[in-house]
Amino acid sequence: MAISPGSDAAFSSQKSSLSESPRTKKYPLTEEEIFYMNCRAAYLTVFKSSLENIISKDQLYLALQHAGRNPSQKTIDKYWTPQTAKLNFDDFCIILRKEKPTSKAELLKSFKQLDVNDDGSILHTDLYKLLTKKGEKMTQEEVNAVINLADVNADGKFDYIKFCKLYMITNEQCLKTTLEKLEVDSKLRRQQFGSHIEGFPERDPSPVPKPSPRIIRKTDQETFSNKGDSRSSLLATSRKFKISVSFTITMEANSNRNSKLTEPNSIKEWQCVQSKGCFFLEENGEIISHQYRMQIAQRSMVYLTIKPLNLSQVEGKPSPWLSVDTALYILKESENQANLQLMCFTELQTREVFGWTGELGPGIYWLIPSTTGCRLKKEVKPITEEAQLVCRDETGELFLTNEFRSTLSDIFEIIDLDGNGLLSLEEYNFFELRTSGEKCDEDAWAVCRENFDTKKNELTRQGFMDLNLMEANDREGDPRDLWVTLLSMGYNKALELTEACPFVIDIYADKCKPRIKAVHMEPCSGQLEKAICKSVLDKGDAKVMDGYENIIVHTHKRDTWITSVIENKSDNKVIIHINNELSKNCINNRGLNIFAVEVAPKSAMVCQHVMPLDERQEWIYNCVYSLIS
Repeated sequence: MAISPGSDAAFSSQKSSLSESPRTKKYPLTEEEIFYMNCRAAYLTVFKSSLENIISKDQLYLALQHAGRNPSQKTIDKYWTPQTAKLNFDDFCIILRKEKPTSKAELLKSFKQLDVNDDGSILHTDLYKLLTKKGEKMTQEEVNAVINLADVNADGKFDYIKFCKLYMITNEQCLKTTLEKLEVDSKLRRQQFGSHIEGFPERDPSPVPKPSPRIIRKTDQETFSNKGDSRSSLLATSRKFKISVSFTITMEANSNRNSKLTEPNSIKEWQCVQSKGCFFLEENGEIISHQYRMQIAQRSMVYLTIKPLNLSQVEGKPSPWLSVDTALYILKESENQANLQLMCFTELQTREVFGWTGELGPGIYWLIPSTTGCRLKKEVKPITEEAQLVCRDETGELFLTNEFRSTLSDIFEIIDLDGNGLLSLEEYNFFELRTSGEKCDEDAWAVCRENFDTKKNELTRQGFMDLNLMEANDREGDPRDLWVTLLSMGYNKALELTEACPFVIDIYADKCKPRIKAVHMEPCSGQLEKAICKSVLDKGDAKVMDGYENIIVHTHKRDTWITSVIENKSDNKVIIHINNELSKNCINNRGLNIFAVEVAPKSAMVCQHVMPLDERQEWIYNCVYSLIS
């Protein structure tokens, strides 16, 4: 709906170009392309470049493991003979063609041979005897590593059904993590892998890899004789899951919360400012929101709150945004804007309001809203009936339906950041950037004031309605451009606000009137990620991975949610496997009970946020964090 001077029709041109602009067409990958992509992902988990060679048995074993294979010692010896000095990426691809991944059914079948009671478990004593005395023997340390896996051992028994599920999911998650990294890392996307190039623009058949002469040719006809061997899977997992730590926290129902937010006694005498904003859920699941700068002129006691914004609620329509958690992180700006100092965050709560009270000195502060993402998620329910946006009267004139007008009125409330009942150019441009990706300049805004109802050079609610009606008329009643706006603002085809959460921030100060200004709309990452990590590291409980003192899991319990941060002080990246299956009445922001994360060296990252599924009931957070080799 960007506005340009000289033509009323230009008011809605941006939306139309957005909806009609051709997107880059992506054809489905062939099986051959998927195979090479997975080969690259596994190889680059171990090596920085596909041009590096495998120079040891251990490297070969690790690369095969990351490719979801289950190599026994016999398999490794088959490809790494006394004559082998090194293997290249193409050799690795050939090996993967021959050594197919072990299926869950094959793995279960091989374990069942060891299950004397046919109850899905094996006694630790029997497991120890079988694995250290027969077949490809495992060492005592390797067996102990399996027995110590917290996810699959209890009461002196090894649950091989859970183990098989864990093994398969971990392989999938490790591969998924690496593939995601490949997708976002532009350097890796442009890199040439062996004789295969990322991307297949011409759809030419992928070239057949040329094996290194160091692979002994007689192995070409051999098969993977140990495929499905439970010993190999156990050995692989004992090496893959080096060590685990677990957290168990029992949380009471929301009626028993301890940290209640209370207003200062003299707050009616304090000076107050307010600003609105919104969390928006992107297509990729990322959340973006307004971010603000606040100025405090002199040292003051300050009371800040954030809560979901109440909108007109139509009877029978859900209001899911009202249950979305909100928080506000306050960072102080120094001379170097890139280095913001976390001052505080809204830790106390009363019902849906989160707040903080304390003293702030004079200066510039950044206010960064946050939501865990546990309840602001992509909608999955199908829409059975699409709402009607425009109709024609008896004379053929177009008009906006009452339901659409009500929705537009709510959108006006959301984008009217200062709450004065009018839209300034700055406020309107936040809306334009969200819905069309472009800004409206001063000349175009002047045209808008000439054609639509304004007051004090700002657009009124009626002017905003007329602007949307004009867009409908420009398209002769075709609602597609209007739907672009609505979907961008988080509405579904039933005009329900499901993928956005508007909020309101109130700031009180006892010595001066604070000033607040929305400065941009950005993903809830970057400075926010650093702020969350610092708050959890400062206030949370820490557990060190036994034997790996540089890998620390921090967990911070709040009344409403739990946040975990993984800190990696080592010089190497690590992959951590997370298992939430024993948690009860819980949801997390990732939407998965089992997943894996990669933590860069010398860094910390937010692992997950966890909240109760039903706040009226007790919830139990039980999570096992395992270090993967």
